[in-house]
Amino acid sequence: MAIHSYVKIWIHLVWGTHNHEKAISKELSKTIYNHLLSRAVEESISIEKLYIRPEHVHMLFSLPSSKAIENIVRSLKGESSYWINDNNITPFKFKWQRGYGAFSVSASQLEKVKNYIATQEEHHRVKTFTEEYNDWKNKYGLFD
Repeated sequence: MAIHSYVKIWIHLVWGTHNHEKAISKELSKTIYNHLLSRAVEESISIEKLYIRPEHVHMLFSLPSSKAIENIVRSLKGESSYWINDNNITPFKFKWQRGYGAFSVSASQLEKVKNYIATQEEHHRVKTFTEEYNDWKNKYGLFD
């Protein structure tokens, strides 16, 4: 009998722009979106859902068993800001905030999280990113 290892760990990754500034225009959003997808393919990371707002990014991906979240964040978040600045994509120095949020997602909640990410436009008409960010910190017991 063959022994197989099966791993399916879903991660909802969220990070923002420096000081939560609305630095990402619609045009820049498309550029970052395409770049993140390309980088993910290069790194063998399967992104299920990606949404970029003016001041933050939501990404739902399957965590490969061979990679640490920290390395994925460095490869996508860290590399993308370097790429933006190195290629002069913005007329200003682009920066992401320090840190990120990474939350595990149960397979039973996958569709709910995908829908949440897909409806960011509507969601943020009611609550700003900063308000939501502070709610998450309280809900998950995360404090600066």
